[in-house]
Amino acid sequence: MQKMTTALATPLREQLDRLAAFEPVDAPVLSLYLDMRADEQGQHRYDTFLRRAWLERGRSLKGDARKSFDRDAERINAYLANEVPRSVNGLAVFACAAADNYFEAVQLETSLDHNWLFIGPVPHLYPLARLNDQYPRYAALLLDTNSARLFVFHLGRRHSTEQVNNVKTKRTSIGGSAQARFQRHVENFHLHHIKEVVEVLDRVVRDEVINQIVVACDEVAKPLLMEQLPKHLAEKIVDVLKLDIKTPEQRVLSETMDALREKDAETDASQVEAMLGAWRGNGLGVAGPEDTLKALEMGQVEELLIASQNLEQMDPKAVTQVNEFVTKAQQSAARIRFIEDPDLLADVGGVGALLRFKI
Repeated sequence: MQKMTTALATPLREQLDRLAAFEPVDAPVLSLYLDMRADEQGQHRYDTFLRRAWLERGRSLKGDARKSFDRDAERINAYLANEVPRSVNGLAVFACAAADNYFEAVQLETSLDHNWLFIGPVPHLYPLARLNDQYPRYAALLLDTNSARLFVFHLGRRHSTEQVNNVKTKRTSIGGSAQARFQRHVENFHLHHIKEVVEVLDRVVRDEVINQIVVACDEVAKPLLMEQLPKHLAEKIVDVLKLDIKTPEQRVLSETMDALREKDAETDASQVEAMLGAWRGNGLGVAGPEDTLKALEMGQVEELLIASQNLEQMDPKAVTQVNEFVTKAQQSAARIRFIEDPDLLADVGGVGALLRFKI
């Protein structure tokens, strides 16, 4: 038996928790999101955006606010020049020099679709929280009767991987009672392997706080796995795919992400329906911006359901509002679900929530 382990990255949820704990200040807090991918000539695409943003946004500030902004711009420029590796495809930086030189950077292997600079009294978390929802932390298990590859993917990249390899059994042409004994011997090897894989999966799911598992296995291993999985793991399985144990990692990521997104589309609709039903029945549900915000402020929200928004097409007041929903949900440890189909929440102003309790 052989096991190998490698690990990358830090949970984004922890970083979001830290950012959400920032107390509002009467000074400009900069929230900068950059697409760090280079163009065909190897030049950064964000350079023009950033130069214009520093110039235009700086003009709108006066006095101490402008001094804090300028110090933050200088620090961010230095950080970009000296502390961001080439492997980074997306970057989020939060800074406020006037608040004890507050500075938090989140380096991402996942790219961002846009460049943004938000200025307000608290960090702007909406794009980061949506990214966390689009690319959740999940486990992908590839399995046959003598080997297994277990991946933990997060933000569209491998976070960790483990392998379990056991004795590979061979076919035989013997007959009679000897064949029966050999077959039992083989089945015992297979069962031992599956049990070991389940132990590894259980540990990883627990340690990594995994809520979703995608399995890919052959027809021999599948029933053995399902028999050995405890209920708390079986309930996390999103789909069972047909992928060879030697499937390249990038294809594993692609196919398992497709399975997750298909499942998410189904569960989005069912969760919205559950929320609307609870709201209409005066149960554990609220809908609409005003009531949802009140519930968030009271710590009632179990899961926030918010329509995915194109921030480029929103006015500043609306951008501030959606960030407030996300930040308060993060502060109260509520789950955040971004609903990709805008029609599902269109009748209730794009937001609602399932509640922990009523007041």
